[in-house]
Amino acid sequence: MTTIILEVDNRTVTTHFILLGFPTRPAFQLLLFSVFLATYLLTLLENLLIILAIHSDGQLHKPMYFFLSHLSFLEMWYVTVISPKMLVDFLSHDKSISFNGCMTQLYFFVTFVCTEYILLAVMAFDRYVAICNPLRYPVIMINQLCGTLAGGCWFCGLMTAMIKMVFIVQLHYCGTPQINHYFCDISPLLNVSCEDSSQAELVDFFLALMVIAIPLCVVVASYAAILATILRIPSAQGRQKAFSTCASHLTVVILFYSTTLFTYARPKLMYAYNSNKVVSVLYTVIVPLLNPIIYCLRNRDVKAALRKTIHCRGSGPQGNGVFSS
Repeated sequence: MTTIILEVDNRTVTTHFILLGFPTRPAFQLLLFSVFLATYLLTLLENLLIILAIHSDGQLHKPMYFFLSHLSFLEMWYVTVISPKMLVDFLSHDKSISFNGCMTQLYFFVTFVCTEYILLAVMAFDRYVAICNPLRYPVIMINQLCGTLAGGCWFCGLMTAMIKMVFIVQLHYCGTPQINHYFCDISPLLNVSCEDSSQAELVDFFLALMVIAIPLCVVVASYAAILATILRIPSAQGRQKAFSTCASHLTVVILFYSTTLFTYARPKLMYAYNSNKVVSVLYTVIVPLLNPIIYCLRNRDVKAALRKTIHCRGSGPQGNGVFSS
């Protein structure tokens, strides 16, 4: 399909983009389609099972698992924003995406990425309170606070994406805009703009700094305090038990932050190279697939609840609330 360009007030208005994706031979495209389809479906299944397990097992009605259910819900939509279009492009010669479709994909992708940054920081704070202030934990992490924190994560993600989009949608594009990526991301779009995008870049950089740096500081401070507390525990068994409660979350944080920081800390011109697509696959496909596995392997309560859910032996939700503090 040829990119459609309209003339409005002596300026071209692009109605479609071309996603270059992964330009390979047709046989390899089919292989990639099969691999990414299996990965996408498995990611949805894993996260859905975790949500159902947390909902159905009363022992998991705790703040830590409440936030985990939000993370699983978020990642189901996170991969759904990108994977279906990517899978269609593997099988089609027409790799175009409409301007509105591109902006919609970008908006929700930025929303989910920003929300996950903040949610991971909230989960680190939860572990800090649980380990460093165990006696006050039930008093601090009450239902109302947990609900407010979770809602705040989603609100900040939505608002950050909205502010970024205000500047991105105003950019103009010339000729046949070909995005050297498999989905609509901010840096590739800035690359194909035919006007000065410095203002949009500045806003994107400032908001990215806020959304990444502040949660990262919370995570680092929380785990510094957690580490200091664990080292003061006299018995090796006590230290191991305390660390095991946050090992899964720490692993997920390292995976998500390392892959996304590698991408978004680099200049926009680096998107001209295909190596960035490989890194993007890590945090848009691989990390959401691994996160549920990491939580299941490291957490006995989640594994036990999943067995009940899979074998349909759950006795239904226990307790009156979504979780108990």
